[in-house]
Amino acid sequence: MKFNYKIAALITCHNRREKTLRCLQSLFQASLKPDYKLDVYLVDDGSTDGTGEAIRNSFSEVNVIQGDGSLFWNQGMRLAWNSASKSGDYDFYLWLNDDTMLDLFALDELLNCYQEASEKERSAAVVVGACQSSAGSNEFSYGGSTEDGPVIPNGDIQICRYINGNAVLIPQMIYEKLGNLSPDYTHGMGDFDYGLRAINEGFVCCTTNKYIATCPRNEGVAAWCNPQTPILKRWQLMNSPKGLNLKEYNTFRRKFWGWRWIVFAIKAYLKILFPSFYSSLKVSKK
Repeated sequence: MKFNYKIAALITCHNRREKTLRCLQSLFQASLKPDYKLDVYLVDDGSTDGTGEAIRNSFSEVNVIQGDGSLFWNQGMRLAWNSASKSGDYDFYLWLNDDTMLDLFALDELLNCYQEASEKERSAAVVVGACQSSAGSNEFSYGGSTEDGPVIPNGDIQICRYINGNAVLIPQMIYEKLGNLSPDYTHGMGDFDYGLRAINEGFVCCTTNKYIATCPRNEGVAAWCNPQTPILKRWQLMNSPKGLNLKEYNTFRRKFWGWRWIVFAIKAYLKILFPSFYSSLKVSKK
């Protein structure tokens, strides 16, 4: 069968075998127009729980790429994307977190929103899928956001400024202009960076009209500035890949906010050293 369009789904995982398998199952069960072909590139970043073997046994069509356990999200996704771009001529790339469970209509919704947004905004669009915290909850967990907070699906295309990388559709046109995710980051901030780079190049970022997936919120990410977390642990998390990762955070802020990165760095230190005091300052300003 001849396919008119090809999509490469990009996933990276580490020691979440059951979640990863459920994610893949939801991806392959999602409906897709007959003239579209889906290929999957998954980086198994040094899993020791048999993730890679389980995927090969259950989903032999998945291209499994072996990592050494040091890649985390951003570097793992870079490897998956690089492998996909060398392997085929794709029309779209789909970022997908392995803890994100797609609804049956998710792929069609992403593609339809891309078409709608591109025509409406007269520009190629990055489409970020809105995720809810649990099935049927309509409680936002991940997706697009602005300085005012998350962009809640309302049935219409909505422009956003920041994108979470849980379920994101990138057209080839934007990939040709921007290339891969930035090498500046280990785990987080690569998705925000990519969305801002796209906007700076004249493209748009938008959200899906409705929730397309389920992904519980990872509250542990904010533990570095939680007053209930011991100060030594907060310091460790502030400088770890899965915490704030201050050095890379400062790089991110410097790239898009210029000299004002210093202000954000000071705020970060206030958050870690005096989290309760910082929170009270924010409340008093309201």
